[in-house]
Amino acid sequence: MKKFNNKLDLVLLLLPIILFLQPISAIDFVFNGFNSSSVSLYGSAIIESRILTLTNQTSFAIGRALYPKKIPTKDPNSSYVHPFSTSFIFAMAPYKNVLPGHGLVFLFVPFTGIQGSSSAQNLGFLNLTNDVNSLTSIAAEDAGYWPDNSRGSSNGNSSDEDRNSFKGQDLKNGKNYQVWIDYEDSMINVTMAPAGMKRPSRPLLNVSLNLSDVFEDEMHVGFTSSTGELVQGHKILAWSFSNSNFSLSESLITTGLPSFVLPKDPFYRSTVFIAGATAGGVLLVVSGAAIIWFLIKRRQRKAREIEEMEDWELEYWPHRIRYQEIEAATRGFSEENVIGIGGNGKVYKGVLPGGTEVAVKRISHENDGTREFLAEISSLGRLKHRSFGGVERLVQER
Repeated sequence: MKKFNNKLDLVLLLLPIILFLQPISAIDFVFNGFNSSSVSLYGSAIIESRILTLTNQTSFAIGRALYPKKIPTKDPNSSYVHPFSTSFIFAMAPYKNVLPGHGLVFLFVPFTGIQGSSSAQNLGFLNLTNDVNSLTSIAAEDAGYWPDNSRGSSNGNSSDEDRNSFKGQDLKNGKNYQVWIDYEDSMINVTMAPAGMKRPSRPLLNVSLNLSDVFEDEMHVGFTSSTGELVQGHKILAWSFSNSNFSLSESLITTGLPSFVLPKDPFYRSTVFIAGATAGGVLLVVSGAAIIWFLIKRRQRKAREIEEMEDWELEYWPHRIRYQEIEAATRGFSEENVIGIGGNGKVYKGVLPGGTEVAVKRISHENDGTREFLAEISSLGRLKHRSFGGVERLVQER
């Protein structure tokens, strides 16, 4: 038997063995942006600015993109399914004033094209009448992630406290998100997080899933999406896939990517501003109308008062006080309040609201000395002396 006498012989022998042990079905690819040779496009799918866009504003449309070649997924004549690891960055871009929908799917499919698929909630993947395969959904989670400092276990049985630490994500807001999907030994892990964030250590889903009954020996891999009455742009910005290197996703560029978040309207176009401006405008108009109405009524009242005044009032003392106030101040011109009698009538003591004491002389229309009396009072009203009381107002009762 031949013996190996030097290291060179050993190296030459080991090299074919190592090469033989490498999986002949290994496949790896990384797309940080897409071109016409990256994927095969079907339906409404297009590539624009190196971004794979599956759907647009067209209603009830299906868009699908597949890796151009089939990849080995299962050993021939065996139930062994090759492990795989994929990661992709996606965005669901909303359109202004349009309700968004419906979603996208990462899929393995044995054929190309979109035949046998339905749009809307079927996502361009399912069929309206037939089951795709024997798989059934056994677990689901809201979109989001658990921060690495959350205290829940990785088996999904989280406490209420841990559930509160879950970071739910709104996938329809136009932001970029990254998804990691790993499959090995009939176990599938799904993890997601906002693009640019480190992969969370705790997966969103971790379930047992046997794909041997539904996988063919070779399959196409890619994405599909659809719209219905609800529409939005479903976009893939980057994608990696490997069935041998589970760290290949680290080659994806996750920062500096375009954003599809709708710009916010200026404040003056917001609903709050419009509602406030409308209410303010209405209030301003109502207030202005009320002020104008008040001024008109005030002018009309003054005009009526002037019309009701006699010539002697305008000449001598155009100031009035209501008769009712004087009557109340003198207690109905009570005889107990009489403090004097003159040639033109009686003088009563009165107390006005606020406590001001006054002397009230009551004369009648039949008195011939009314004009002379008023002229005298007008003259007294213009005098100022500490020994004289001031003349307050004139009162007339028709």
